[in-house]
Amino acid sequence: MDAPRLLETKVRDESYAGVTYHIEGELVPVLHVDVTTMPVFFEHHILLWKDTTLDIGVKPLQGMVKRMLAGMPIFITKTIGSGRISFSRDGPGQIVPIHMKAGDALDVREHQFLAATDNLDYGYTRVRGISNILAGQTGLFIDHFSCPSQDGILWLHGYGNVFELTLKEGEQIDIEGGGWIYKDKSVQMKTIYQNIRTSFLAGAGRMFWNRFTGPGRIGIQSMYLHLPTTR
Repeated sequence: MDAPRLLETKVRDESYAGVTYHIEGELVPVLHVDVTTMPVFFEHHILLWKDTTLDIGVKPLQGMVKRMLAGMPIFITKTIGSGRISFSRDGPGQIVPIHMKAGDALDVREHQFLAATDNLDYGYTRVRGISNILAGQTGLFIDHFSCPSQDGILWLHGYGNVFELTLKEGEQIDIEGGGWIYKDKSVQMKTIYQNIRTSFLAGAGRMFWNRFTGPGRIGIQSMYLHLPTTR
């Protein structure tokens, strides 16, 4: 199995699915997108600047009551009109573009989503018990993005640097609980626990990680930032 590879940190004049975008910045990167031919949706608090020709609206989401009770964003904003818009998350890291073809689907760790072209479908599920290690949480929310009919782009934010690994059928890797960002739907994930003992009788606690089984891609971030949560 190959080692995870570092993804590009800068992108200039990249065009895909009719959308042109740029990613710049060394410490806190910025995403610039021309939305003239395709609207994008995003979390409202990440907007940095926009052309005056652009308005901002709300993208309807299913299950708004469940999202509110779970502490998830209850609405997502989207662009209306033509022009350029820029996004940045308040934290050091790397912005990763995912080019999605019709029929593709991706699972994304909560709080890693930045923006997406409006032709992508967006949902989420709660996986209970998978992140008990992290500040006493009782579960993890995983966002689901799919590309039902035409090509689109999903932009994610990873803390630190972002690496990608493609697993072959049956290949496995263990990743620290806060280390993964995204995975193909074809990649299976389960939580592995191991007791640590310092001697024959004395225990030093437990280690646990997520075990991923291929085939498919996995995104890994080199820094995990635990965000406050009410869950």
